[in-house]
Amino acid sequence: MAAISNDKMILIIGCTASGKSKLAAELARFLRTSIISVDSMKVYRRMDIGTAKPSKEQLAELQHHMIDIIEPYESFSLGRYIELTDQVIANLKNGNKGPIIAAGGTAMYLRGLLEGIFDGPSADIQFRNELMLESDKHGSTYLYERLIHIDPEAASKIHYNDLKRIIRALEVYHLTGKPFSEYQVHFRSGNYRYPWQIIGIRREKEEANKRINARVKKMVESGLFNEVRQLLDEPNGISKQASQAVGYAEVIDYFKGKCERDEAIEKIKINSRRLAKHQRTWFRGFMGVKWYDIHSETNINKLALKVIEDIQKDT
Repeated sequence: MAAISNDKMILIIGCTASGKSKLAAELARFLRTSIISVDSMKVYRRMDIGTAKPSKEQLAELQHHMIDIIEPYESFSLGRYIELTDQVIANLKNGNKGPIIAAGGTAMYLRGLLEGIFDGPSADIQFRNELMLESDKHGSTYLYERLIHIDPEAASKIHYNDLKRIIRALEVYHLTGKPFSEYQVHFRSGNYRYPWQIIGIRREKEEANKRINARVKKMVESGLFNEVRQLLDEPNGISKQASQAVGYAEVIDYFKGKCERDEAIEKIKINSRRLAKHQRTWFRGFMGVKWYDIHSETNINKLALKVIEDIQKDT
């Protein structure tokens, strides 16, 4: 197999539970390189089950970056993520390796890595605090509905539980009188910061939903509720940012007595499917993606070989 030049970096996108991690692992084995995670929640230590992190065995076999780098009680910014990831990419390229990027979670992290940080107006702390109080009183969906009314395009790209991004979008509108989405036009330019080979994998919606439900079932059986309980019992607790992740927010509500256990599990399934729907919308705007349609019978090993063959043809 011919090598792929290290100036080409493979980025894998796809909805939650689509199989990105398995494909990334196969590609990393073939190309003898490592994997960079693009996920705002996998950065937290001890948040393993609910974020579907690679197992200890997988982490021992293949080097993964941007996983387990901060404590659950700490906040983490897009700027910090890009800074650290740029360092990882530089080190890999110095070692003559192009990384495999497996992208999950929010679109903002992926967009930031691809095209840079949106340079908007500075923060209005008082306004942010007012919105936080409203969220504490009415819930994040209350602010999300306000954003839908003000800027439906921005709302379509932000998860309704992603309070930090919701508040930022409302803040930009408050400060400028212009929708947040107007400031993000450059995100659709296709002018990427690195020479990406973007690979997209997609499944039929019905099959994707079945996979999501099966993943949630496995998470619960693997001890998701115990994991969340232990995080809540830690001396420093869990940050608001980390506690809003799908799978954690619902279980936290259960421990607070806001719902029954079975209801929390069903909410995780519903919210995960909603996240996948949002992701499908995000990915439609991505430029230069080569899509591969896969299904339950797809051999991921053969798919990885096909991806490498296609990239070699384009090089």
